[in-house]
Amino acid sequence: MSVAGKPVSERVLRTAFYSRTSEANLLNKWHSWRGYTTADAYYDASIEYFACRNATGVFDLCPMTKYRITGPDALAYLDRLVTRDMTRIKPGRVAYAVWCNDAGKVIDDGTIFHLSQGEYRLCAYGRHLAWLLAATLGFDVSVEEETDEIAALAVQGPTSCAILKDMGLDGIENLKPFGLTHFDHGQLMVSRTGFTGDLGYELWVERRFAENLWDRLFEAGRLRGIRAMGGDALDMARIEAGFLQAEVDFLPADQVVRPGRARSPYELGLGWLVDLEKANFNGRRALAREKAEGSSVWQMVKLVIEGNKPADASYIYAGTRKQVGFVTSAMWSPVAKQNIALATVKAPYGNNESNLHAEIYYQRELHWSRVMARCEVVDKPFWDPPRRRATPPADY
Repeated sequence: MSVAGKPVSERVLRTAFYSRTSEANLLNKWHSWRGYTTADAYYDASIEYFACRNATGVFDLCPMTKYRITGPDALAYLDRLVTRDMTRIKPGRVAYAVWCNDAGKVIDDGTIFHLSQGEYRLCAYGRHLAWLLAATLGFDVSVEEETDEIAALAVQGPTSCAILKDMGLDGIENLKPFGLTHFDHGQLMVSRTGFTGDLGYELWVERRFAENLWDRLFEAGRLRGIRAMGGDALDMARIEAGFLQAEVDFLPADQVVRPGRARSPYELGLGWLVDLEKANFNGRRALAREKAEGSSVWQMVKLVIEGNKPADASYIYAGTRKQVGFVTSAMWSPVAKQNIALATVKAPYGNNESNLHAEIYYQRELHWSRVMARCEVVDKPFWDPPRRRATPPADY
């Protein structure tokens, strides 16, 4: 089977690190991420999570969809595509951004790496090649998917910088958050980015260098608590950081079936990514109207919930009778020592004065119980250590 002359596998694909991750995965727990085999957990999700918070966790990022965007109009194209002012993102920097449809609803979020003048890499959870190509109309720009060609590892946790220094990446401690640099004669790109809300980096190489990178990294981290980390542990970390996950906390606008299911950046708490002062971009008219009229229907909120019963998929009530929203992600946070959740509620119930409750059902010994747990809306991430921004980081 082939598409555009290129062979397409009809099996689940293996990432560039599969030879190493399959050996480390003692639980044999996997799932398919955009067609790639990726680990849920290697030995114990809790241990992997604590490795990320107390030492270093390593996550295989290869299935992350990657697009190389080049050409004379690359900047103009991206500035038209996303809501953020991309003219402010200089070479050697990384931007978090969202892009919308004409109705101002979010299609996806992702990171945009400004590699060099006229050259960018866009990384996202979902696949959007058709949309990205359609948006090239009128621009002298090339968009190519390079997901399989570029291998990537997320190296996250307090000892991550020390491990990279031990690996021979001299000067890595001077890299600022959302910066990127190169090592090994340009073969290895390192960005100070991540999805854990902690000190951390992402390493990017061509596929042929992947196994060597894994071996060097784990040898350097042998005395600093390095561990492979699966998707379950990463999900715990990103909830504590208050980061949204596409297809979990919101539906991409190009996937919704029924009206009212898509969300705008303002409804997702991402209004700070919308720059209405810049030139026209997809969804600008709708977003300008929404901001001027205060017409957001929903609010994404962070909740601290009383008790210790995780509120997965719970309804949220104003008082105890009026249902006003629902939980999208929830967990008991080991570092915050709190029951936490991300939830979508109807505006204006997402304020600190709202009398919100979560309807939680839990099972013990085959017996189901129901509690109405009081919720507190919080503005800050549940986990936001100073080391996340410290430059240079401490030598843990």
